[in-house]
Amino acid sequence: MKIHKLAGIDIGSNSVRLLVSNVIEADDRVLFKKSSLTRLPIRLGPDAFGDGKISDKNIERLVTGMAAYRKIMEVHGVEKYRACATSALRESKNGIQVVERIYRETGVNIELISGKEEARMIFSSDMIGDVAEAHETFLYIDVGGGSTELTLFHKGEIKNSRSFKIGTIRLLKDLVKKKRWEEMKEWIQEKTEGFEEVLMVGSGGNINRTFKLAQKQKGEMMSLKGLKKLRENILEYDDDSRMIQFDLNPDRTDVLPHALKIYINSMKWSGSENMIVPKKGLADGIVRFLYREHFK
Repeated sequence: MKIHKLAGIDIGSNSVRLLVSNVIEADDRVLFKKSSLTRLPIRLGPDAFGDGKISDKNIERLVTGMAAYRKIMEVHGVEKYRACATSALRESKNGIQVVERIYRETGVNIELISGKEEARMIFSSDMIGDVAEAHETFLYIDVGGGSTELTLFHKGEIKNSRSFKIGTIRLLKDLVKKKRWEEMKEWIQEKTEGFEEVLMVGSGGNINRTFKLAQKQKGEMMSLKGLKKLRENILEYDDDSRMIQFDLNPDRTDVLPHALKIYINSMKWSGSENMIVPKKGLADGIVRFLYREHFK
């Protein structure tokens, strides 16, 4: 038996995550076991989408966070890691300068990846293979702070894929025009037309939290009707009350209704009545990608 320690860092618009995994090679099986998951509420989205660049305050927080992540990886004995930043850093005018400073001061190398590369990494998590065995047609959706990634699968193959600049932070800051919604609606309706039954596969921190709020067990589906009802219930409370009532973190309570709006609209436009939530994301995909690239 051989064990590898691998790590994935996901620098998003709403938070920054570090996943450390034990990758266990046992006979003809490979097991991925979470060793540690750390989440920092560094919200880069408002800077990137509102001001066009990351603020000095958040640059300092990000540098401190990456230095801490470096130490955590050293303690775990991580062999390989990969750090990927999505729309917030990618779209910031000073994104390159931030990445260079972090590398200079912490030694952590950050890659600015596209929406398509992000989706490719998530698919490396083996999530799609599990779903494809049971469902012929499904629409994968990942909602972030800055963008929504959509990929249509049929019989295990990618048929269409697109990234839309509709995300929870953009909606929170009222930065999404009606035209963006219309573009997404038209794309979903056009690409899913002709398929009898389309299952929605949801990814992202907000849908994972929603899955827990709905008291669903692994493998269970969430219905469109249930998501609508839950969102209506959440909107009955202001941010502070919502935080207590639904046991939410401060950086989750204000964006959750916006995330649910994106998921609900996408389900309606695709004609999907149900969603499954594999609860795997970018960091999981990074770890699996690293294993395949360096050890398999």
